[in-house]
Order: sequence, then C-alpha cells, then structure tokens
Amino acid sequence: MKYHINISDDYYDYYDYDNLNDTLDYSVHDMICIKEEVRSFNQSFLPTFYSIVFLVGVAGNFLVVAIYAYFKKRKTKTDIYILNLAIADLLLLFTLPFWAGNAVHGWVFGISLCKITAAIYAMNFSASMQFLACISIDRYYATIQPQSHPITRSTRKLCSFVWMVAFLLCIPELIFRTVTYFHGRYVCLSIFPTNWGKMVKITTDSLEMALNFVLPLLIILICYSAIARILLKSPRAKKSQPLKVLAAVVIAFILTQLPYNIMKFWKTMHMILHLIQDCRIIKNTDVALQVSETLALFHSCLNPILFFFMGASFKMHIINIAKHYGCWKRQGSMVTEEIPMDCEDPAEQTSSFTI
Repeated sequence: MKYHINISDDYYDYYDYDNLNDTLDYSVHDMICIKEEVRSFNQSFLPTFYSIVFLVGVAGNFLVVAIYAYFKKRKTKTDIYILNLAIADLLLLFTLPFWAGNAVHGWVFGISLCKITAAIYAMNFSASMQFLACISIDRYYATIQPQSHPITRSTRKLCSFVWMVAFLLCIPELIFRTVTYFHGRYVCLSIFPTNWGKMVKITTDSLEMALNFVLPLLIILICYSAIARILLKSPRAKKSQPLKVLAAVVIAFILTQLPYNIMKFWKTMHMILHLIQDCRIIKNTDVALQVSETLALFHSCLNPILFFFMGASFKMHIINIAKHYGCWKRQGSMVTEEIPMDCEDPAEQTSSFTI
C-alpha cells in the first residue's frame, strides 16, 4: 500500500497535534505556500502557553482527584463523573510537555511515544467533553428529583461507554502516527495512504467535532436551560447564585470550545472544497487554528474552579483541608491520619455538585 506525505523545500505544515497530517494536497496554493512565520510563531507561543496550562491545570485537577478519591468517602453519581473528568484532564495535560518540546526541538521521543502521546491527547480531550455532558444530565435529574443519587451499575456503564467512545476516536492516532525527518528535524505526524487518506481525515475530524463539541453543547444547553426554568418557577429557591453558576458553565464551554471547532470546521471544508486560495490567508488560518486549540485546552484549568463554586461539599473539603493544615502548621505536629470533615452535614455529603 502506498503512503504519502507532502514534504518539499517549499512547504510543510506547522508542528501541532491535529494538523501535522498534511498527506492531502488541499490545493496547489498550499503546496507553494512557505510557512516559516507559522513555525516561528509556534516555537515561541506553544511552550509558554502549554507551560501555564500544564502547571495550573495539573495543580487544580490533582486537588480534585485527591479530594474525591481519598478524602470523600461517600460518593454520588456526580462525584464519579467529576472524578473521571479530572482524570481525563490530568492525562491530557501530561501530554503538553511533549508537544511543547516538539514545537521547539522537533520530536526526540521515538515512534512509540509519538503514537501513545497523540492517542492519549485525542482520547482524553474527547472524554473530558463527554463527561461534562454527563454532569449536566445528572444535574438536571438531581434538580427534578432532589434526593440522594447513589452510584449504580448504570453509572459505571455510562463511564465505561464514554471511555470506550474516546478510545475509538484515538485509534487513527495509534495507526497512522509516526516520526519522520525533514527540514532538519524529526516530527511526530500522521501519514495516511494516498488513495483514502483524505476520507479518513475528514471522517475523523467530523466525528470529533460532532462528539466532542456539538453533542455536548446541545446536552449542556438543554439541561441547564431546563434547570434555569425550574429555578425561576420555584418561589422558594435561591436563584441568583445558581443562575450565575449555570451561566458560567455554559459561557466557559462556548468561549473555550467554539473558536477551535469553527476553525476545525473551516479547515475540514477547505480539504473538501479548496476554499482558501491565498497564501497569507492559509498562514493566518493555521495560526488561528493553533491559538484556538490551545484556548480549548484551557478548559481543563477552568473545571476545578467551576467545581469549587458549584459543589458545596467540594468547597467545604477544601476549606477544611486548609483549616486543618493551618492547625498542623501551628502545632508543628506530623499528622498522617485522614482529615475529618466534621463540619459537613449529611445533606452536603450526598450532593457535591449543588445547584
């Protein structure tokens, strides 16, 4: 089977996770468009932004995992979704140092890590978006049926289904990712068979946009709109803070994910219809796609902040840990036992994502 990648002295695409698979002759203009400015931009922009997202996101999501996996003994359905979301975000964030190094020095980690890192990135980006949708569905049912929601077999099945779908979306990375050498450095990219590579790329991009953005967005909008209507109709509900939180969740998702998916859709349409004919527009599109993708990654940093304001129990755990840590520091004692959460009442134990 013949494989092909566009490698010439005049052109190759910038180093990034999603768009290094230029095995497709999008247009003659693509082939003669020199993209040195795009590569220079990525070499300075990606390491800086990835470092910030990595440090902030790992700290916040590690705290979420520690609280839900260790400190919080009674777990609800929402707790399980939040825990899985934090794990997905952590695994996604752990790939960023590799991509930062790839932008500056090229890929120096070998073919196996190239495939694994790209697959982990794709799988956990997808899982993160889908678990956000699961949380919104769970919050809707918690609003119309305000009682404890214990973990059931269906909860575990849904989590397993989300991870399975995410894994299926990353299979093309495991198959087609490889390391090749050109323009003085090794790069980690996808190389597709010439005869059907374009169809594979268009199909995978379309599935990713549908399952990672369109479907979660629809679910989030429908569920949180329904919750907002219920709150507005309830005469005794405290409406101001919950409505602000709902708006923050929706706005954060749209602001971080919409620009990337618009650019990805535009790039996919360009593959099909050759819409872009000007070299300057092609380069600006590449830069915009890279910036919007890094912005989409920033949602991994926002999730722990949203949990803090949305979860009464989660917030209480953090406050108690801080209080107990202060006591330990003043007393100078080495405490190894589990932190007691005495100030949490039974109601809070059963609703860690309270609206």
